[in-house]
Order: sequence, then C-alpha cells, then structure tokens
Amino acid sequence: MRTKWSIKSKRVTKRLAVLSMSALMVAALAACGDSSNPPTAEEAGKYEVTPGDPFSAYKDEITVTMGRVTTANPKLPAGDTYENNAYTRLVKDTFNAQITDQFEANGEDYSRQVSLAIASGELPDMMRVDSKDELKELVDNDLIEDLTTIYDQYATDNIKQIYDSYDGRALENATIDGRLMGLPATSLDSAPTMVWVRQDWLDLLGIQLDADGDGAISLDEVEKTAQEFLKRDPGQSGNPVGIPFVNTMNTTDYNGSAYTMLGVASTEGAFPQYWMNGEDGKIVYGSTTEATKKMLGIMADWFKNGIIDPQFGTRTFDDITALYANGQSGIAFGPWHIPDWGLISAKQMDKNAKFSAYTLEDANGKVNVAHANPSNQFIVVRKGYEHPELAVKILNLFYDKLANDKDAATTMPEAAKYQETGVDGSTRPFNIEVNSATSLLDDYSDVVRGIKGEISLDEVRTTESKNIIGSIKTYLSDMDTDDVTAWSKYHSRINGVGLIDKLTQENKFVWMTPAFSGTTPSMKQTWANLTKLEQESFIKIITGSEPLDYFDTFVNNWKKQGGDQVIQEIEDEIASKQ
Repeated sequence: MRTKWSIKSKRVTKRLAVLSMSALMVAALAACGDSSNPPTAEEAGKYEVTPGDPFSAYKDEITVTMGRVTTANPKLPAGDTYENNAYTRLVKDTFNAQITDQFEANGEDYSRQVSLAIASGELPDMMRVDSKDELKELVDNDLIEDLTTIYDQYATDNIKQIYDSYDGRALENATIDGRLMGLPATSLDSAPTMVWVRQDWLDLLGIQLDADGDGAISLDEVEKTAQEFLKRDPGQSGNPVGIPFVNTMNTTDYNGSAYTMLGVASTEGAFPQYWMNGEDGKIVYGSTTEATKKMLGIMADWFKNGIIDPQFGTRTFDDITALYANGQSGIAFGPWHIPDWGLISAKQMDKNAKFSAYTLEDANGKVNVAHANPSNQFIVVRKGYEHPELAVKILNLFYDKLANDKDAATTMPEAAKYQETGVDGSTRPFNIEVNSATSLLDDYSDVVRGIKGEISLDEVRTTESKNIIGSIKTYLSDMDTDDVTAWSKYHSRINGVGLIDKLTQENKFVWMTPAFSGTTPSMKQTWANLTKLEQESFIKIITGSEPLDYFDTFVNNWKKQGGDQVIQEIEDEIASKQ
C-alpha cells in the first residue's frame, strides 16, 4: 500500500543518513513543544453528540491516522483492505471517525516502521508498540499522550473489569511514573504446550495412548508412537520424518509454542528462556539450569534415534507445517489453537485427518507450566492528537460491545459476519487481544453448554462463542465434513481448551511464576549475541556435534559474555521496587 507514509519514509531514510538519532529527537521534541495541549476528558465532550459517553459519535467527522500490524493471510473478503473493511467501517458508523493507515507492516518490517516513526517524531495518531522499552522511550521523549484521566472517564465497566481481573498487573505494566501511558494488551494463561497426535493414524495402527484417560502422557509414549509412525508410514507419504522442531526451540509464550521444545522441557521442570527465582532466592535464567541440561539430553537421544526430524535446525516454520499437510509427520507440539491455523493444513489435504490433544507429565504425574508474562504490546496515542479518548472508545467498541452484544448479527451485521467467517483479528483497528484472565475457560463453558442445549444462544456471552457453537455442531453432525472451519473449531476448543479445562479441574498443573520480564540496560547491547550463543549451543548438543557436557561451557560463556551483568541488573530493578 502506498500512503503518505511511503513518501515520508523515503525522506526520513535520507535524513537518517545525514543526521544523528539525537538530532532527530531534538527536532521531534521541539515540534512537540510547539503544539498545544490536547483536550482533557471534560473538554473532549465538546466535540461529541453525547458528551462523555463511551460510545458517543463526534458531531463532525474526525480523522485518525494509524500504524497497523498486518498478517500474511487476513482472510478479508474481496475488495476489503486493512484500511477499509467491516471493522474500520464500524468505527466510522459508530463514532464518525475515519481511519487512515499511515503505515502497514508485519513482523520486523513493522518494528522498523515504528523505529522510524519514533526517530523522526512523525508518529501516527495511534499505533501499537511491542516492548516496554519502546513505551518508555516514547514517554521519555514526550511523544505520547497520558491516558490516565481519559481511561478513567471513557473505559466501560466491562473493560475495567477485564483489566482488573489481572489484579492490577496489566495496567501496571503500561504505567510509568504513576501515569497510564498506553492501553495494554492482555496475556492470559494458555498453558500447557500440547502434543497433537494424528488420531486416525493411531486408530489405523491400533495404538492406544493415555490409557488412564487423564489427558497426560509420558515421553516414552511419545517416543514409541513416533517410532511406529516412522516405521509404518500411516500417511503413505513414502518419506516419513520424525517430530519437527523450530530452530529457536523455546519460548516464554505458550500461545507461540508451536513446534517448540517447551513441552519436553516441562517433564524435567525446566523453563528455558524464563527468568525464575532460584532456591536461594536469587534470579536464575532458565536456559542455564541443570533441568534444561537434562532436557537437552533427552532431545539429543531423540535426534540420534531418529525421533526428531533429521533436518532439525534448517527447516522454516512453513516447512514444518508442510510436513503435516503432506502426511510426513503426525506428532506436533503446540498451543491449544494450532488446529485453527497450522494443523488445518492436514485436514485440507486429507479429509480423514483427525488429531487428539495430550500434554506431557513429569515423573510424578504432574504437568509443569508457567504463568504468562505481562503483555508487552501497547496502543499509544500521539502527543497532541486532538481526540485521544477515541483510543479508549475503539477499545470499548471491539473488546466490549462487539464481543458481548448478543444481537451483533443485527446491530453490527458486517462485523459479526467477519467473526463468523474467520476473518483474522488483525483487521481490527488495534491488533491486540483484550480478554479477562478467566475468559478462555469461561468461553469454553459457554460453548460446551451451548452444544448440549443447556443454555440458549441468547445466554452465550460472546458473539465468537456463538459462532463456534454453530461450527462445532456442524462438525458433530458429520465428522467427515469438508468444512475445515468446523473441523478446526472442534479440535481447538473441544480437544484443546477441553484439555486445559480437564487438567485444571483435576489439579494436574504445577505453576511457576516468572520473576521478571522485560529488558535491562545491558541487554540492549548483549542480548542478541547471548540469544545466538544459546541457540547455536543447543543445536550443537541436540544434533550431536557437541557432547551434553558442552552445556557447561555454554553456561560459562553465557555468564562471561553478559549474562551475569543482566542478572545483576534484574536483581537491582526488583530490589528498587520493594
């Protein structure tokens, strides 16, 4: 998309070539200093049809420029774009506010656009930032609005209750010097990493997993099943491969745990990449513990015996997904929602594909998991934008009204149709999630009771859950259906979230609370190299190019190359807050 930002970014690039970052910041600050103060919450009402109302339209049309986080396959209907779709039209119809995208990008490209915007001081009126460091930088340079008063006045009771369900952690993460400087995304617990296994292959080969029916299986069961799949090639691919893993190997976000080793690590009580409290109360980096060393030993044995994909370390994420689509692999590690966007490819290629979800248990029959770190995604408003309250009103519209309106199909038909047909949530003005801490299991309860007829659709809390009930009923009426959406919703909710609910009810989880998330001063210089050191060392150990004891060399190098300094900074930061 070519917007005014396309032209601006070229100018900025030229400026960056000849000006230092500090000079640009000075220019940005000077520009900010010349602008008048934005209206207070009370003054904002002067522009509204119903002053102070969380859903009031503006008397005259207003415009808002945005930085938008996109995705590769948003599933938009023909003719719709990120800038002009059912959701942006809903904003126009509700508030008389026209959205114009200053830039659109994804992944690292989006990060670069945000960096350019910060460096030049040419921020869109609203955008998402993806780290607390960026939020602090914007605050330090007086580039964004203080939303404290605006939030208090305009946020609906439901939005406030959502944030309050995190016991203050969510808003606190967006608060700097006692002032709310961004609207935070929420990050609810979504553990564990699951083991998704082709159930149709298990049936074909006569393999029974989880004999006691508790939803948890052992590493030994996974290993034996993988061996059978390799030996007997139930997918008739002619080239079966072992379990594939991404070369990044680990994550601190269960939602992003697809094809990672987080599940294997849990069997040893290991939490690679997490910051934890050690037994002596001091900060420990999870990737340097003895438990992680044991996990690497397991992975090295698996690689040696062919249980792991022989091309481990070289396949891309898409390459791995293709292995499932092609019937070459039938065991996948990932989150509860991986059927919706990953394993669905197997169903698209093989109408008989079905998956069951399990989790891995430790030697004591427990499932070791970690609480979610606070989200580091924030919606910020440019300093000087005339209508900062619009950010809160958009939040109200999408994460309260649209989410909870039982008559959305009538009152907001275009947006409701998007939800029904699975248009990606990134097409909303704000590409964030704002859900209560218990919403995952609350929604699951509604879905199950709705399917059973225990509650009517009118009693179901969210529009999304209503649509999911319809999809799952379609699947249950014909489990061989070609409706891949019905297939994926059944698998992700009934098999995936259903497993989380079962493990919760049976008290199988042992929770670890991370001691720290975020960055420290020295991490800006050292963390990229430390991450590379970790990744390369772990790959060497797993593939056998280095023995398991090389782990001790890695730990020593990690400490010397900046790890000890980072730990000291974390401990100092924690101490300063006590």
